[in-house]
Amino acid sequence: MMQILPQLKTPDDIRKLDAQQLTTLARELRTFLVETVAKTGGHLAPSLGTVELTLALYRVFHFPDDKLVWDVGHQAYTHKILTGRRDSFPTLRQKGGITGFPNRFESPYDAFGVGHASTSISAALGMAVARDLDGGKSHVIAVLGDGALTGGEAFEGLNNAGDLGKNLIVILNDNGRSIDKNVGAMSEYLSALRIAPQYNRAKKDVEHLLKSIPHIGGKVYKTASAIKDGVKTALVPGAPFDELGFRYIGPIDGHNLDVLIDVFTQVKQLDGPILVHVHTKKGKGYLPAEKAPGKFHGIGKFDAATGECPKKTGAPTYTNVFSDALIELARTYKDIVAITAAMPSGTGLKAFGEAYPDRFFDVGIAEEHAVTFAAGLAAAGKKPVVALYSTFAQRAYDQLLHDVCLQNLHVTLALDRAGLVGEDGPTHHGVFDYSYLRHLPNMTVMASKDEAELRDMLATALALDGPVAVRYPRGTALGVPLRASFQPIPRGKADVLRDSAEAREVAGCSREASASAKADEVALLAVGSMVQPALDVADLLAQAGIPARVVNMRFIKPLDTELLKALAEDPLVCAFVTLEENVLAGGFGSAVIEYLTDHALQLPVWRFGIADRFIEQGTRQELLELCGLTAEQIASDIKTRWNTWQK
Repeated sequence: MMQILPQLKTPDDIRKLDAQQLTTLARELRTFLVETVAKTGGHLAPSLGTVELTLALYRVFHFPDDKLVWDVGHQAYTHKILTGRRDSFPTLRQKGGITGFPNRFESPYDAFGVGHASTSISAALGMAVARDLDGGKSHVIAVLGDGALTGGEAFEGLNNAGDLGKNLIVILNDNGRSIDKNVGAMSEYLSALRIAPQYNRAKKDVEHLLKSIPHIGGKVYKTASAIKDGVKTALVPGAPFDELGFRYIGPIDGHNLDVLIDVFTQVKQLDGPILVHVHTKKGKGYLPAEKAPGKFHGIGKFDAATGECPKKTGAPTYTNVFSDALIELARTYKDIVAITAAMPSGTGLKAFGEAYPDRFFDVGIAEEHAVTFAAGLAAAGKKPVVALYSTFAQRAYDQLLHDVCLQNLHVTLALDRAGLVGEDGPTHHGVFDYSYLRHLPNMTVMASKDEAELRDMLATALALDGPVAVRYPRGTALGVPLRASFQPIPRGKADVLRDSAEAREVAGCSREASASAKADEVALLAVGSMVQPALDVADLLAQAGIPARVVNMRFIKPLDTELLKALAEDPLVCAFVTLEENVLAGGFGSAVIEYLTDHALQLPVWRFGIADRFIEQGTRQELLELCGLTAEQIASDIKTRWNTWQK
């Protein structure tokens, strides 16, 4: 039975608790987190690891007057619970509920909205500068994980913060992992710090030694920074934080409340940039999460008693299909190199790395580097495949433009989690890639209608020249049979799934009678995840006597302009209907309109996609309904427009 948590009315109440009560509260928070996330799904393991850290911050600092900026937000659930959202926490990541990440529109305690990594230091520095311009005295704290420290923006923020010398506290929550195990030189450096407690003892020994020199010891210590740095460098592999202008404190036990509170109390009194290195355990306090922190980083519903998730049956995921296909193709193409940005499990490349360890590279949370790294590989004759979530590929836009497309290098971009991804919400929906990719010269953009086509598109991409993007959605595929071999797809060629004759037959319309009559057919032009719904729409329209052709366009760029021209000039076609799981602005439908306009082809285009707004969280079905993209909604809208057109 929880005793402390239900009594907390505001975060200020934490300062009224004694040490034993705080320990009890930490235990209650973990129980509450496990029991709730088991029902909603979410980022459990990161938040279990920051319970004491969050309590210590709220014990010492005064939020929201002081500013707390979380990086990514995976570790911020305790923060949400303590700031007036305990009762609504069961709505976590549900449509209309609280978000899975800090959100400025949700609470004044959420100082900055996040969802992508490595942004906290830059945002917090901006707040610190604004505070000083206004003559304020508040504290600004950024909390980032060691995984986020592999991102270039984090180092840009550190560099600028150290140079400006503003009062800023950066807390490095070091648990040795992001989603998968961290990689890179910084990760190795932090590991060395964790196992080198003699470093801090050595600093104290040097201070004691120098100060003990008669008469001049104090002065010598004050001017002996070079000596101190030399000792430090000898004991640990580098000291980047001090060199960047930060006063480094740590590493300290991130689960020891007394130590955390004492350190933060002392840090409050210091001036300039401070970096507090806190060592935590991901999944702390829940054994299944401690044993499998990667599994519980972001997890669906599970049994809280056992940690087991419901077994999935049926079709494979698109991610697994991509993974298997790439491994198969790598047997043929010896120059294939696979690259991911800290997501070997999420992108399916972990299996590739096990099969071809010398041809697999995890570069950390560094999408920009991943793409230019791939460009270098391609320039040297390799076939790099960069697997990223669509939402994270946005971070490498300039590299795609300048380093890949401008040089027409053969880099394959595999875009996982494209379209509406569900409960992770607007920071993670991959609904902009058609728009930001199709206007890049030399770029080929494909989207698969099912898992069999995904395999063929990947093979096609590797056989083409120049940059290629292959887009596929999150989750379970359609369950279509998979061929043992790959069948390349002609570049820029669509696939007609339902022609005029079949459309008219299904709708019960006579082709002969309509040959001289007013056009009455619609041509459904669909891409990617909207192809199967297009077939469903066609069936619904047929029930209303409206013939609907269905085309799987396959390529967003280049378009099958030969087919578009033929359809636009067909006397039976009264309108094009474009269907895409992408924003309408600059997307596939826009490309169709541009082609028709540029070639003086007069035909209405009814576009279905995502309007000019950010889409909230919810199940995929809920979000499709919200966007008007279910088959029933689309068919109803088309009927209304068709009836108006016929009049």
